[in-house]
Amino acid sequence: MDAGLEDKIALVTGGGSGIGRAIALSLAAEGVHIAVASRNPDPKTMREIKSAGVRALRLQADVSKEEQVIAMIKETIDGLGGLDLYVNNAAAHWDEPVSKLTTQGWLSTMHTNLSACVWACRGVARRFIAQGHGSILIVGSTCTHAPLYKEASYRASKAALKAYLGVLAAELAPFGIRANMLTPGYFPTRLSAHLAGDKEAEKVVLDTIPLRRAGRLETDIGPAAVLLLSDKLSAYTTGAELVVDGGFSLRPPPYYSDREIREMNLP
Repeated sequence: MDAGLEDKIALVTGGGSGIGRAIALSLAAEGVHIAVASRNPDPKTMREIKSAGVRALRLQADVSKEEQVIAMIKETIDGLGGLDLYVNNAAAHWDEPVSKLTTQGWLSTMHTNLSACVWACRGVARRFIAQGHGSILIVGSTCTHAPLYKEASYRASKAALKAYLGVLAAELAPFGIRANMLTPGYFPTRLSAHLAGDKEAEKVVLDTIPLRRAGRLETDIGPAAVLLLSDKLSAYTTGAELVVDGGFSLRPPPYYSDREIREMNLP
């Protein structure tokens, strides 16, 4: 089905790999010109985007820095001639139990996951309001549906994004601008790379997913992003969260034993 996105211009943060890359490629297949912002954008990803017959802009940016977020929006508009779609995907994850949570881990996670989104949406909202159209997609996390151990910073940042989304969508709706959240479950990405060589650990994860498999980036997450970003396919949807997790959120999370919790928190 035609999503009505041909010749639109999108900015995707963290678009060089994983979920961001899958979203960028799916948008490119719909005829969207793509600006990929990443700390180290992958040239291969840029070639793949261009192979769809669209323009691609490679932006090097650390979104935990406000000035770089502001710059990436300006560079997108200057380099591609406009901006119609914004995908907030870049994320940081620090694996720390609550008694050992570091200031660096907390601030890095909050600035990358939460502050960067607020800074970027402030800028794109101004642009979208001025031009009278635009669509925003924030990538969430299933950790907001159930607490996971050693993810206090990550969960707090993602939960804050959900709260922020409601205000963002409500305030932009009168201008015809939509904002939604796409929440992936377990997908093979950099953040889950520690499971790649551990079949036993991966099986434990897959056993918690009712569909009993990991998500497929190109076929499961990319099309879902296109759906939410398309004014043609989801014109009456804003402030919503689409969970793409194989049913993971339906199941209770795995729990550590008391002994394991003590071990992770004691010096």
